[in-house]
Amino acid sequence: MINHAKAHMERCLAALAAKQGVANARHHATGYELMLAKLDEDRRRLHQIQSTQRKIAVKRELLPEYAAWVEGVLAGKSGVQDDVFMMVMLWHIDVADFASALTLARYALTYKLVMPDRFKRTVACLIAEEMAETTLRANTVDQANYAECLADCMALTAHEDMPDEVRATLHKAAAYAMLAQKRVTPDRLRQCLAWLQRALQLYERVGVKKDIERIERELKNLEGSG
Repeated sequence: MINHAKAHMERCLAALAAKQGVANARHHATGYELMLAKLDEDRRRLHQIQSTQRKIAVKRELLPEYAAWVEGVLAGKSGVQDDVFMMVMLWHIDVADFASALTLARYALTYKLVMPDRFKRTVACLIAEEMAETTLRANTVDQANYAECLADCMALTAHEDMPDEVRATLHKAAAYAMLAQKRVTPDRLRQCLAWLQRALQLYERVGVKKDIERIERELKNLEGSG
């Protein structure tokens, strides 16, 4: 955990980088270079860990050390490309902190930031796919907690280009998350049905046909009993 003085310095350096442009800020202050060096070191540490769960735990420990830098970037609002910021966004998804990831993603999409060179996916595709896959791997309790963020992700990426399979998986994950919540109302069932039907439209092999049939039966029974 970084101390308060260092956190303050990193906020100032990030704000400076955002105002002057990262390249110019690097000349006057080494904050961005230091953060890149730290990121490289942390990535090497993660690379040595084979366990996915352990990697997630380590990322959760590391993220607070980047918080001051990210706050400075968001406050600066310059839209300058920042690979540290983009990796932190991805790590937030990895640890299932979707709300924080979406805050960073919204900034990245607004200013058309891109992922570091080794990544082939666009920002919109990455957040949609990673959030969806994380949700589908989760237990139902966690899925229920992700429902609102997945709906936000769908809205945020609605007009972004991405493969149909990815958007279909996001719709599927959003429906599963809502279905995992307690006391799903008929209106929410209809919303889930619409998302699943859209997922099937986008990608026939998305694996939702039985879910669609089940929800249609549930809605028919509810309407019959009403």
